Amino acid sequence: YYCMVMDLLGRSLEDLFQFCNNRFSLKTVLMLGDQMLQRIEFVHINNFLHRDIKPDNFLMGNAKNSHIMYLIDFGLAKRFIDPKTGDHIPYRDGKGLTGTARYASLNTHIGQEQSRRDDIESIAFVMIYFLKGSLPWQGVSGETKEEKYRKIKETKIDTPITELSKSLPSQFLKFFELVRNIGFEDAPDYIALRTLLAEMFTNK
Repeated sequence: YYCMVMDLLGRSLEDLFQFCNNRFSLKTVLMLGDQMLQRIEFVHINNFLHRDIKPDNFLMGNAKNSHIMYLIDFGLAKRFIDPKTGDHIPYRDGKGLTGTARYASLNTHIGQEQSRRDDIESIAFVMIYFLKGSLPWQGVSGETKEEKYRKIKETKIDTPITELSKSLPSQFLKFFELVRNIGFEDAPDYIALRTLLAEMFTNK
């Protein structure tokens, strides 16, 4: 017989967010953001992309681990480093949308092959969602899934990062600027990104 043993985890961040009337405090978001960056860095170090970063895929632990966040659902994960050659996957255009449209990076929407930078941008969108209660492209509808995705893409293109960061600490704009400047094959500067969160925690 084959069996699979899994940890019993707690609620997802989406569940907790709804329980808190769709708004987390800045302190909470900064603490969650730090753990999200740590988790995705571990995934990247092991040469995989998650490709479906969203609040539903981050779960808190139970009992003595209730303060620890876990990243789940690797159904769309993809190896981005060839284990034999050590080469990064090649850049490609014309790719279909993989992941959840609400949190997918702009590069993903316009059809670029995903890399580490796209997981990080999705984390940035999740943090904005937690702080503001919604994202500008939420509620967009279309007669077909393709039309809806196109409208979401257009809204993301038309929404500058200055608008996304409006009314938030200045470090959020710097965070987005760092993310948008990551090259396709570049490793994100996880320490710099976490430092920006730490600065906001200290200066809040």
